[in-house]
Amino acid sequence: MDDSIAVAPDQLVQRHAQPGRSLLAVLHAIQDELGYVPPAAVAPLARAMNLSRAEVHGVITYYHHFRTQPAAPVTVQLCRAEACRSMGTEALAQHIEAHTGCRFDVHHDAEHQHGATVELESVYCLGQCALSPALMLNGTLHAKVTPQKFDAIFAAASKRVEVTA
Repeated sequence: MDDSIAVAPDQLVQRHAQPGRSLLAVLHAIQDELGYVPPAAVAPLARAMNLSRAEVHGVITYYHHFRTQPAAPVTVQLCRAEACRSMGTEALAQHIEAHTGCRFDVHHDAEHQHGATVELESVYCLGQCALSPALMLNGTLHAKVTPQKFDAIFAAASKRVEVTA
């Protein structure tokens, strides 16, 4: 059993793999519950859905929304779609990388085990095209983000992480 999850993978899959639910719906439900899809859930999920482990693993790794490790305590998801690009998101991305010392879209799974505290992810459309550039920081949407606004919201999120640690 994966020691990082509080529930056995078989029980987790049984709770979410209900008849008529698609694999994507089940994966979303598991990730909504835990924040990630634990690798230990792949085999029981494959059995429950009558799929191969390779098929389940393939879906998890194809859709970059799914993660196989818990997210870093501070996760920035920056919209890199056309509307945000036209409003300066690439310059904002450079600022964010310089400010955090991290890079976008670097897989941090190994680092998470060693205490990575910030993760930067590119996403493509947060539905805020008229208010771009947009980002989500720990699941909270922010629009019309400037470097100064980013610095302020990042500092507040980092402070909350320090308080809970």
